[in-house]
Amino acid sequence: MRLTVYADGASRGNPGPAAIGASVRDAEGQELATVSERIGRATNNVAEYRAAIAGVRAAADLGASAIDLRLDSELVVRQLAGRYRVKHPLLRPLFAALVEALEAVGPYTVGHVPRARNARADALANEALDRRG
Repeated sequence: MRLTVYADGASRGNPGPAAIGASVRDAEGQELATVSERIGRATNNVAEYRAAIAGVRAAADLGASAIDLRLDSELVVRQLAGRYRVKHPLLRPLFAALVEALEAVGPYTVGHVPRARNARADALANEALDRRG
């Protein structure tokens, strides 16, 4: 089953308090699972990667056999496409973990979406940041 993962990370301060959000959807657009959690102090780019990893893992847990990953982070999308090198030492293991998670599922695509089309994942990340505790 092919699932679409919309993922977004948020950091207030960059680095600062950070959270991740992801929405896993089926071919009809029905939301099957969500991720919304704080990840401590991190940069926005770290949060973006961690959101994508968590979303892909949630899709895998649902039995996905193919994934369409959609992000509003041009950096992550371009790094996954091989257009940009992953230079930052904090991002290298996250890049490797994301590729490993994607490849473990099966065929995948990665694409950039405008922020407006990633609103649900953004809201999930911000809800986690706004929750107390």
